[in-house]
Amino acid sequence: MSKKKREAAVEKPYRKKLIRRRKPNRSIGGDVALGIFLLLVAAIMFFPIVYAVSNALKPLDELFMFPPRIFAKNPTMDNFSDLFVTMGKSWVTFTRYLFNTVFITAVGTFGHLIIASMGAFVLAKYDFPGNRTFFKIVTVAMMFSYYVTGIPNYILINKLGWVDTYWAIIIPAFASPMGLFLMKQFMEGLPTSLIEAAKIDGANEWRVFSGIVMPNVKPAWMTLIIFSVQGLWNNRASTYIYSEERKTLVYALQQIQAGGIARTGQGAAVLVVVMIVPILIFVFSESQILETMASSGLKD
Repeated sequence: MSKKKREAAVEKPYRKKLIRRRKPNRSIGGDVALGIFLLLVAAIMFFPIVYAVSNALKPLDELFMFPPRIFAKNPTMDNFSDLFVTMGKSWVTFTRYLFNTVFITAVGTFGHLIIASMGAFVLAKYDFPGNRTFFKIVTVAMMFSYYVTGIPNYILINKLGWVDTYWAIIIPAFASPMGLFLMKQFMEGLPTSLIEAAKIDGANEWRVFSGIVMPNVKPAWMTLIIFSVQGLWNNRASTYIYSEERKTLVYALQQIQAGGIARTGQGAAVLVVVMIVPILIFVFSESQILETMASSGLKD
Protein backbone atom coordinates (compact mmCIF):
# COMPACT_ATOMS: atom_id res chain seq x y z
CA MET A 1 0.00 0.00 0.00
CA SER A 2 1.40 3.39 -0.96
CA LYS A 3 2.02 6.19 1.52
CA LYS A 4 -0.89 8.33 0.22
CA LYS A 5 -3.35 5.43 0.50
CA ARG A 6 -2.22 4.70 4.07
CA GLU A 7 -2.68 8.36 5.03
CA ALA A 8 -6.12 8.41 3.43
CA ALA A 9 -7.13 5.25 5.29
CA VAL A 10 -6.01 6.77 8.59
CA GLU A 11 -7.75 10.11 7.98
CA LYS A 12 -11.05 8.60 6.79
CA PRO A 13 -12.45 7.75 10.28
CA TYR A 14 -11.54 11.21 11.57
CA ARG A 15 -13.32 12.85 8.63
CA LYS A 16 -16.45 10.84 9.34
CA LYS A 17 -16.38 11.94 12.97
CA LEU A 18 -15.91 15.57 11.92
CA ILE A 19 -18.87 15.36 9.54
CA ARG A 20 -21.00 13.82 12.25
CA ARG A 21 -20.05 16.59 14.67
CA ARG A 22 -21.00 19.27 12.16
CA LYS A 23 -24.57 18.01 11.81
CA PRO A 24 -26.94 20.55 13.37
CA ASN A 25 -28.48 19.42 16.64
CA ARG A 26 -32.02 20.42 15.64
CA SER A 27 -35.29 18.50 15.56
CA ILE A 28 -37.68 18.23 12.63
CA GLY A 29 -40.04 20.58 14.45
CA GLY A 30 -37.24 23.14 14.74
CA ASP A 31 -36.56 22.91 10.99
CA VAL A 32 -40.26 23.42 10.24
CA ALA A 33 -40.48 26.40 12.61
CA LEU A 34 -37.37 27.95 11.09
CA GLY A 35 -38.75 27.46 7.58
CA ILE A 36 -42.06 29.07 8.51
CA PHE A 37 -40.26 32.01 10.11
CA LEU A 38 -38.11 32.55 7.00
CA LEU A 39 -41.18 32.37 4.77
CA LEU A 40 -42.91 35.03 6.88
CA VAL A 41 -39.88 37.32 6.72
CA ALA A 42 -39.62 36.82 2.95
CA ALA A 43 -43.32 37.61 2.52
CA ILE A 44 -43.05 40.79 4.60
CA MET A 45 -40.03 41.98 2.59
CA PHE A 46 -41.61 41.06 -0.76
CA PHE A 47 -45.01 42.61 -0.05
CA PRO A 48 -44.07 46.26 -0.89
CA ILE A 49 -42.82 45.21 -4.33
CA VAL A 50 -45.99 43.20 -5.04
CA TYR A 51 -48.19 46.07 -3.88
CA ALA A 52 -46.31 48.63 -6.01
CA VAL A 53 -46.59 46.48 -9.14
CA SER A 54 -50.26 45.78 -8.41
CA ASN A 55 -51.00 49.51 -8.06
CA ALA A 56 -49.33 50.16 -11.40
CA LEU A 57 -51.69 47.65 -13.02
CA LYS A 58 -54.88 49.08 -11.46
CA PRO A 59 -57.24 51.32 -13.41
CA LEU A 60 -57.85 54.76 -11.95
CA ASP A 61 -61.11 53.84 -10.19
CA GLU A 62 -59.44 50.98 -8.29
CA LEU A 63 -56.59 53.21 -7.16
CA PHE A 64 -59.09 55.40 -5.23
CA MET A 65 -61.06 52.46 -3.83
CA PHE A 66 -61.42 52.27 -0.05
CA PRO A 67 -60.47 50.04 1.60
CA PRO A 68 -57.68 49.49 -0.92
CA ARG A 69 -57.16 46.11 -2.51
CA ILE A 70 -53.81 44.42 -2.72
CA PHE A 71 -54.33 42.94 -6.18
CA ALA A 72 -55.91 44.57 -9.20
CA LYS A 73 -59.40 43.27 -10.05
CA ASN A 74 -59.16 44.40 -13.69
CA PRO A 75 -55.42 44.67 -14.43
CA THR A 76 -54.45 46.98 -17.26
CA MET A 77 -51.33 48.47 -18.82
CA ASP A 78 -53.00 51.85 -19.39
CA ASN A 79 -50.91 53.53 -16.68
CA PHE A 80 -47.69 52.62 -18.48
CA SER A 81 -49.03 53.61 -21.89
CA ASP A 82 -50.25 56.95 -20.50
CA LEU A 83 -46.84 57.48 -18.92
CA PHE A 84 -45.04 57.02 -22.24
CA VAL A 85 -47.57 59.26 -23.99
CA THR A 86 -46.91 62.00 -21.44
CA MET A 87 -43.16 61.54 -21.81
CA GLY A 88 -43.52 61.70 -25.59
CA LYS A 89 -45.14 65.13 -25.38
CA SER A 90 -42.04 66.58 -23.72
CA TRP A 91 -39.66 68.48 -25.96
CA VAL A 92 -36.86 66.27 -24.58
CA THR A 93 -37.42 62.66 -25.61
CA PHE A 94 -37.68 59.71 -23.24
CA THR A 95 -34.58 58.12 -24.81
CA ARG A 96 -32.55 61.23 -23.99
CA TYR A 97 -33.50 61.06 -20.31
CA LEU A 98 -32.71 57.35 -20.34
CA PHE A 99 -29.32 57.92 -21.97
CA ASN A 100 -28.39 60.54 -19.38
CA THR A 101 -29.20 58.19 -16.51
CA VAL A 102 -27.49 55.16 -18.05
CA PHE A 103 -24.37 57.15 -18.92
CA ILE A 104 -24.04 58.67 -15.44
CA THR A 105 -24.72 55.32 -13.75
CA ALA A 106 -22.35 53.27 -15.93
CA VAL A 107 -19.39 55.68 -15.92
CA GLY A 108 -19.82 56.59 -12.25
CA THR A 109 -20.01 52.95 -11.16
CA PHE A 110 -17.05 51.85 -13.28
CA GLY A 111 -14.85 54.72 -12.09
CA HIS A 112 -15.85 54.19 -8.47
CA LEU A 113 -15.03 50.49 -8.71
CA ILE A 114 -11.59 51.00 -10.26
CA ILE A 115 -10.47 53.87 -8.03
CA ALA A 116 -11.82 52.34 -4.82
CA SER A 117 -10.25 48.96 -5.63
CA MET A 118 -6.83 50.39 -6.47
CA GLY A 119 -6.80 52.59 -3.38
CA ALA A 120 -7.97 49.73 -1.17
CA PHE A 121 -5.27 47.42 -2.55
CA VAL A 122 -2.55 49.88 -1.59
CA LEU A 123 -4.01 50.52 1.87
CA ALA A 124 -4.56 46.83 2.60
CA LYS A 125 -1.32 45.30 1.32
CA TYR A 126 1.32 48.03 1.54
CA ASP A 127 2.75 49.72 4.59
CA PHE A 128 3.74 53.37 4.09
CA PRO A 129 3.83 56.52 6.26
CA GLY A 130 0.34 57.82 6.88
CA ASN A 131 -1.40 54.59 5.89
CA ARG A 132 -3.54 54.30 9.02
CA THR A 133 -4.14 58.05 9.21
CA PHE A 134 -5.48 58.14 5.66
CA PHE A 135 -7.82 55.23 6.34
CA LYS A 136 -9.09 56.95 9.48
CA ILE A 137 -9.92 60.00 7.38
CA VAL A 138 -11.85 57.79 4.97
CA THR A 139 -13.75 56.25 7.88
CA VAL A 140 -14.60 59.65 9.34
CA ALA A 141 -15.80 60.84 5.90
CA MET A 142 -18.46 58.13 5.97
CA MET A 143 -20.08 59.88 8.95
CA PHE A 144 -21.03 62.98 6.95
CA SER A 145 -24.25 62.85 4.95
CA TYR A 146 -24.94 64.60 1.66
CA TYR A 147 -26.73 67.46 3.43
CA VAL A 148 -23.59 68.29 5.42
CA THR A 149 -21.22 68.27 2.44
CA GLY A 150 -23.67 69.69 -0.11
CA ILE A 151 -22.57 73.34 0.07
CA PRO A 152 -18.77 72.69 0.03
CA ASN A 153 -19.26 70.24 -2.84
CA TYR A 154 -21.25 72.76 -4.85
CA ILE A 155 -18.65 75.50 -4.32
CA LEU A 156 -15.84 73.17 -5.41
CA ILE A 157 -17.72 71.87 -8.46
CA ASN A 158 -18.67 75.40 -9.46
CA LYS A 159 -15.04 76.54 -9.31
CA LEU A 160 -14.01 73.58 -11.46
CA GLY A 161 -16.62 74.54 -14.05
CA TRP A 162 -18.54 71.28 -13.82
CA VAL A 163 -21.95 72.72 -12.96
CA ASP A 164 -24.59 71.69 -15.51
CA THR A 165 -22.43 68.81 -16.79
CA TYR A 166 -22.44 65.07 -16.25
CA TRP A 167 -19.13 65.30 -14.36
CA ALA A 168 -20.81 67.11 -11.48
CA ILE A 169 -22.43 63.77 -10.61
CA ILE A 170 -19.83 61.32 -11.93
CA ILE A 171 -16.64 62.67 -10.34
CA PRO A 172 -17.99 62.85 -6.76
CA ALA A 173 -19.20 59.26 -7.22
CA PHE A 174 -15.58 58.21 -7.88
CA ALA A 175 -14.55 59.46 -4.44
CA SER A 176 -17.30 57.86 -2.36
CA PRO A 177 -15.66 56.62 0.88
CA MET A 178 -18.03 53.66 1.20
CA GLY A 179 -16.45 51.80 -1.71
CA LEU A 180 -12.90 52.29 -0.47
CA PHE A 181 -13.82 51.15 3.03
CA LEU A 182 -15.64 48.05 1.77
CA MET A 183 -12.88 46.97 -0.62
CA LYS A 184 -10.10 47.59 1.89
CA GLN A 185 -11.76 45.54 4.61
CA PHE A 186 -12.30 42.66 2.19
CA MET A 187 -8.79 42.77 0.70
CA GLU A 188 -7.23 42.50 4.15
CA GLY A 189 -8.51 38.92 4.26
CA LEU A 190 -6.72 38.04 1.03
CA PRO A 191 -3.59 35.92 1.73
CA THR A 192 -0.42 37.98 1.36
CA SER A 193 1.41 34.78 0.41
CA LEU A 194 -0.68 34.60 -2.77
CA ILE A 195 0.48 38.06 -3.84
CA GLU A 196 4.09 37.32 -2.94
CA ALA A 197 4.00 34.08 -4.94
CA ALA A 198 2.71 35.97 -7.99
CA LYS A 199 5.53 38.52 -7.70
CA ILE A 200 8.11 35.72 -7.41
CA ASP A 201 6.72 34.31 -10.66
CA GLY A 202 7.43 37.67 -12.31
CA ALA A 203 4.03 39.37 -12.22
CA ASN A 204 4.10 43.16 -12.05
CA GLU A 205 1.84 45.28 -9.84
CA TRP A 206 -0.92 45.67 -12.42
CA ARG A 207 -0.90 41.94 -13.17
CA VAL A 208 -1.18 41.14 -9.47
CA PHE A 209 -4.04 43.60 -9.06
CA SER A 210 -6.06 42.66 -12.14
CA GLY A 211 -5.30 38.95 -12.37
CA ILE A 212 -4.95 37.90 -8.72
CA VAL A 213 -6.60 40.39 -6.37
CA MET A 214 -9.73 41.43 -8.27
CA PRO A 215 -10.96 37.92 -9.17
CA ASN A 216 -10.56 36.83 -5.55
CA VAL A 217 -12.50 39.78 -4.11
CA LYS A 218 -15.42 39.44 -6.50
CA PRO A 219 -18.03 39.41 -3.69
CA ALA A 220 -16.79 42.82 -2.53
CA TRP A 221 -16.84 44.55 -5.89
CA MET A 222 -20.16 43.02 -6.85
CA THR A 223 -21.61 44.44 -3.63
CA LEU A 224 -19.99 47.77 -4.44
CA ILE A 225 -21.64 47.75 -7.87
CA ILE A 226 -25.04 47.17 -6.27
CA PHE A 227 -24.71 50.17 -3.93
CA SER A 228 -23.23 52.43 -6.60
CA VAL A 229 -25.89 51.64 -9.20
CA GLN A 230 -28.68 52.17 -6.70
CA GLY A 231 -27.28 55.53 -5.66
CA LEU A 232 -26.61 56.85 -9.16
CA TRP A 233 -29.76 55.50 -10.82
CA ASN A 234 -31.97 57.20 -8.22
CA ASN A 235 -30.01 60.46 -8.29
CA ARG A 236 -32.23 63.35 -9.44
CA ALA A 237 -29.11 65.48 -10.13
CA SER A 238 -31.26 68.60 -9.92
CA THR A 239 -28.75 70.38 -7.67
CA TYR A 240 -26.01 70.50 -10.30
CA ILE A 241 -27.73 69.93 -13.66
CA TYR A 242 -30.10 72.62 -14.93
CA SER A 243 -30.36 71.99 -18.67
CA GLU A 244 -33.40 69.88 -19.53
CA GLU A 245 -31.50 67.83 -22.13
CA ARG A 246 -29.08 66.69 -19.40
CA LYS A 247 -31.70 65.82 -16.77
CA THR A 248 -31.94 62.26 -15.51
CA LEU A 249 -34.84 59.88 -16.05
CA VAL A 250 -35.74 59.85 -12.36
CA TYR A 251 -36.12 63.63 -12.33
CA ALA A 252 -38.41 63.59 -15.37
CA LEU A 253 -40.53 60.77 -13.97
CA GLN A 254 -40.90 62.46 -10.60
CA GLN A 255 -42.11 65.63 -12.33
CA ILE A 256 -44.86 63.54 -13.93
CA GLN A 257 -45.61 61.92 -10.59
CA ALA A 258 -46.16 65.35 -9.04
CA GLY A 259 -48.80 66.23 -11.64
CA GLY A 260 -51.76 65.83 -9.29
CA ILE A 261 -54.68 63.43 -8.88
CA ALA A 262 -55.17 62.98 -12.62
CA ARG A 263 -51.74 61.39 -12.85
CA THR A 264 -52.09 59.02 -9.91
CA GLY A 265 -51.99 56.00 -12.22
CA GLN A 266 -48.93 57.32 -14.01
CA GLY A 267 -47.32 57.96 -10.63
CA ALA A 268 -47.81 54.30 -9.72
CA ALA A 269 -46.20 53.30 -13.02
CA VAL A 270 -43.32 55.70 -12.36
CA LEU A 271 -42.58 53.96 -9.06
CA VAL A 272 -42.24 50.60 -10.83
CA VAL A 273 -40.03 52.01 -13.61
CA VAL A 274 -37.72 53.69 -11.10
CA MET A 275 -37.29 50.67 -8.85
CA ILE A 276 -37.12 47.89 -11.46
CA VAL A 277 -33.51 48.45 -12.57
CA PRO A 278 -31.89 48.48 -9.08
CA ILE A 279 -33.94 45.42 -8.11
CA LEU A 280 -32.90 43.46 -11.20
CA ILE A 281 -29.25 44.35 -10.74
CA PHE A 282 -29.44 43.34 -7.08
CA VAL A 283 -31.06 39.99 -7.91
CA PHE A 284 -28.51 39.03 -10.58
CA SER A 285 -25.55 40.32 -8.59
CA GLU A 286 -26.68 38.58 -5.40
CA SER A 287 -26.68 35.18 -7.08
CA GLN A 288 -23.13 35.73 -8.30
CA ILE A 289 -21.99 36.89 -4.87
CA LEU A 290 -23.41 33.81 -3.16
CA GLU A 291 -21.89 31.51 -5.75
CA THR A 292 -18.48 33.16 -5.46
CA MET A 293 -18.45 33.12 -1.66
CA ALA A 294 -19.45 29.44 -1.64
CA SER A 295 -16.81 28.31 -4.13
CA SER A 296 -13.77 30.47 -3.41
CA GLY A 297 -12.48 30.29 0.14
CA LEU A 298 -8.85 31.29 0.68
CA LYS A 299 -6.76 30.78 3.78
CA ASP A 300 -3.19 31.61 4.63
